[in-house]
Parts: sequence; C-alpha cells; structure tokens
Amino acid sequence: MSSKSRVVAIALITAVAVLGDAMLFIVLPLNWEEFGLTSVWQVGVLLSINRFVRLPITPLIGLFYKKFDVRVGMVVAVSLAGISTLFYGFSSGFIVLVIMRILWGVAWSFIRLGGLLTVVSLSQDTNRGNLMGLYNGLWGLGGLTGMLAGGVFVDIFSITAVTTIFALGSFLLLPFIYMLIPKTEGNEAAQDAADKYKNLDLTFLTPYIRLVIATSATMGFIVLGIFASSLSTLIGRSYDEQWSILGLTIGVLGLAGAIQAFRWAWEPFIAPLFGRMVDRSTNKQTLILVPLFISIVTFWFLGFLDMIVPLLIVIFIFQFASTMFVTVTDTLAAGAASKTDSVKMMTVHTVMVDLGAALGPLLSFLILFWFDLSMVFYVASILMAVLAAAWVLYGIKQKKTLSRV
Repeated sequence: MSSKSRVVAIALITAVAVLGDAMLFIVLPLNWEEFGLTSVWQVGVLLSINRFVRLPITPLIGLFYKKFDVRVGMVVAVSLAGISTLFYGFSSGFIVLVIMRILWGVAWSFIRLGGLLTVVSLSQDTNRGNLMGLYNGLWGLGGLTGMLAGGVFVDIFSITAVTTIFALGSFLLLPFIYMLIPKTEGNEAAQDAADKYKNLDLTFLTPYIRLVIATSATMGFIVLGIFASSLSTLIGRSYDEQWSILGLTIGVLGLAGAIQAFRWAWEPFIAPLFGRMVDRSTNKQTLILVPLFISIVTFWFLGFLDMIVPLLIVIFIFQFASTMFVTVTDTLAAGAASKTDSVKMMTVHTVMVDLGAALGPLLSFLILFWFDLSMVFYVASILMAVLAAAWVLYGIKQKKTLSRV
C-alpha cells in the first residue's frame, strides 16, 4: 500500500469515528435540556471534559504506540467512539454524558496521535504539508456529515435515531481496520521518545518549538474550542427568519450544521493546496501570520455583527482561514517532529491542541454566564493578536541573528 493510500485509509476511519462528536457540537448548545441537563454551564463542561481527559492520556498513548501496532489503537478507538456515540442518544443525565465524553476523549487520543504519527513516518519535507492537508481534509468529512446530519436530521427525526446510526457506522467499520491499515514496523523513534518521557526530558523544547506549541494551543482554542462551541449560539442571536429550501424549513441547528459542513466539504481539496504552498515556502513559519491576521479581524466583526447575511459572510471567511490555520500549524509541528523525537513532539503538539480546545468551550460558557457572546470573540481576537506579535518578534530576532553570521 502506498504512503498516500495509507494516509487516506486512516483519515477515513477517523472520519467515521468523529460523527457523534461533531453532531454534539451543533445540537447540544441549543438542545441541552433534551439531554437531561439542568444548566447551561453543563454544556461547557461536556464540550470540554473530553479534551481535559486527553491531556494526561495522550502521553500514555504515546507510550502505547511504542509497543503496539497503530491498528490495535484504532480498534480500541473506534470501539469507544461507537459506544460513546450510542449513549449520547440514550442517556438522560449529566453524569452519564460526562462518562461518555471521557470515553470519547480516550478514543480521540488514540486516533489523533496514530494519524499524526502515520503522516510523520510516511512524509518528507517535499510532501509533508500535502499529506497533512490530505489527512486533515479527509477526516473532516466526518465532521461535515456529523454537523450537517446533526443540524438537519435531529430536527426531523430525533437525537436517538441520529446517534444510533452514527454508532452503527463505527461498529461496522471494526472488521475492516486490519484490512485498511497495514501493520506498522518497529519505531525506534517511538522507543527513544518513550524512554525520555519517563525521565521528563524537555530539552527538545527550543524557543522555536515553544512557539510552535503555543500556536498549537491557540489553534485548538480558537478553531476547535471557541468557534465550534459558539456557532449555534452565534447564529441563534441573529437568525430571526425561517429560511426554506425545497419546502424544508431551515432552523438554527440546520443552518449552523450547514455552515460547518461547508468547511468540511472543501477541506479535502483546499487543505492539500495549502499544504503544498507550505511545502514550497522557504520561510514556512511566516505563513502562520496570514490565517492569524484574517482570524483576528473576522472574530472582531463576529463580536458585534447582528445581521444574518453579513454575519454568514464573515463566518465563511473565517472558515477559509481556519482551514489554513490548522494545516499550517500541523505542518509546522510535523516539520519540527521530523528533526527531533517524532512521537514526543507530536504528542506534545496533540496535548496542546487538546488543552486549547478544552479551554475554549469552558471559557465561552463561563464568559456567557457573566457577559454576552461578543466578549467571547473579543477575548479570542486579543489572544491571537498576542500570538501574531510573538511570531513577528521571533522573525525579527532570527533576521538579526543571521545578519551577524
């Protein structure tokens, strides 16, 4: 099996596994009472707890992959994904949902680290961005299906019906995992990295890698945390009309799901293009400033826009920038991993993305408890501006260092 085929296989397996999680981000913020919740703060906890669980779990899974094949980890992950998704529809209470979100957190750690390690091991400097974009774009199809189906079909049928179908997809995939993903060879880098974890060796954290890791956390916070958890609420604030297509009325959930689905639909095509652009660049780190600048401006507008059409235009601009944001960040992390301990670097990258993604929903709903939705986007804009300034200062410092040589 070729390198590209192997990346495609693990990406499509990931796509099926994320269906339930993607659906939850669209449906839960507006329909939280139907899940047996009693307060809006519980929404923030449920959308964050799986990410907090991944912080201590991901390094342990890095150790797991030193001894076991990626296929074993994917079997565990897809099984847990199916179980958690099934219970989203049948559970009726906060505690059960917390447990299911914890199970999903463990599943995603297996999936994400296994996928990233696959890309790192199969790529070179000339095609790393392209393969990373392909991987992210293809597994995004699961986000597309989950959010679109969650937004549209939950209104038509029920939460239980949708989650049951998604869970069955995961269970039916299990027999095919060993066929789609070939056996991985022994990974000496994984062995070395695992040994260094035991000694808490952090000498690989150079100033550049620290900045890449800070970017990982910010990307998770903005794209996977703040935006994903606030979109339904953002749309609901401005969407007073009831649009219809072919006689089908589009509610807030349907519109929010469709918006997210558009991004996942173009990612298999746009993300690899961005990746190739990164591959060809001689100064890859400066490319991160482009999506950062667009995201800063769009988030500031999202804070005060209250007309639905201008709001949707700005959202689509941010969606485009977020595709580049994720692709460039993952490519920078993979490039750093290729020059140091790959398992260690990608594990830290994954942990920091999870940390940002976990803090995003939690901070959003805490801010909403005291302020309004606008403050969420203003705070996020300021955070991205700080990161952009750090990259600019790093670039200036590097130029001064080179000029002295």
